[in-house]
Amino acid sequence: MTDSLTTIRVAHSPDSDDAFMFYALASGKIDTEGLTYIHELQDIETLNQRAMRAELEVTAVSIHAYAYLSDRYALLPHGASMGDRYGPRIVARAPMSRADLRGKRIAIPGLKTSAFLAMQMFEPDFEAIVTPFDQIEDFVVDGGADAGLLIHEGQLTFGDKGLHLIQDLGEWWFSETGLPLPLGGNVVRKDLGEDLIRKVSRHLRASIAYGLDHRKAALDHSMQYARGLDRSKADTFVGMYVNDWTLDYGERGRRAIREFLERGVREGLITTPVVVEFAD
Repeated sequence: MTDSLTTIRVAHSPDSDDAFMFYALASGKIDTEGLTYIHELQDIETLNQRAMRAELEVTAVSIHAYAYLSDRYALLPHGASMGDRYGPRIVARAPMSRADLRGKRIAIPGLKTSAFLAMQMFEPDFEAIVTPFDQIEDFVVDGGADAGLLIHEGQLTFGDKGLHLIQDLGEWWFSETGLPLPLGGNVVRKDLGEDLIRKVSRHLRASIAYGLDHRKAALDHSMQYARGLDRSKADTFVGMYVNDWTLDYGERGRRAIREFLERGVREGLITTPVVVEFAD
């Protein structure tokens, strides 16, 4: 494929943080140099599976899923969702210890999500019940599982439903490694060619920077994807996952990704050798 391609499908989750990142690109706020971007919104596990089939030119994926995509996709240096001493949260109807989780039924948002990989590192012995990420809280409340693994806005709302925090996996990961927990990133298909990849990379970075520089307008846009969060909580959530890490991983962020995936390989949780490649 050459850089004569002029229409780029860019896919991301229908969440307030992703909407914030892509606001400028979706709203025509930046010069896309003749490229047309078509936005496709689907949950992260669906995007992981579509990326496995190399369907999309640019997409958000779980860092866990990237382990199985690195032959076809490179990580863009921006668009990261990094949990810096916070991240996916394990919750339950009543307080539990780490040891109590062993052998329990735990609702998870997908087998290729980074949350699931981190959960397996934290406690490998449990029965995973794949559940749509936005239904996990209610599933646990209703007794469908002993505990749930929350991503996205659920990290802030579980207490409203009477659920108890068992472990914040981002805090646990930091205590283990001193690094942020890499959760999601944007990838670009390598067959686009270097020139086109550089152009796409420029536009995505410009979109994130525009949102950070025009926070009120970008937050207005992202509120339509906030799934019941009030504006204050939505602002908090966006701040958790759209920040300096998102503009560029930096050396520490790159190290965190390598450590996360290499540990997954060492522990037998990732079944393929991983080569992390950034489209710099």
